[in-house]
Amino acid sequence: MSKINPTQASRKEDHGGTTLLFGRVNYLLMLAAILFIVVGFALMSGSEDIFSTTKITVAPIMVLIGFVIGVFSIFYKKK
Repeated sequence: MSKINPTQASRKEDHGGTTLLFGRVNYLLMLAAILFIVVGFALMSGSEDIFSTTKITVAPIMVLIGFVIGVFSIFYKKK
């Protein structure tokens, strides 16, 4: 017989037998990261005025911020 760790048993009881990989905050941060990335790419799209400040600077910065938030959301752990 294998012994069940008390923390694992309480985690299964709290979530109805299933455990989530990340917490709620992590998923919200991932959603924010996806929104930043999508908005950044939407700002980069289009064919008119390809040399505008929005397409050259603002949009790539938004995409990079989205990727940074995404990495942060993976490593974030509630204290």
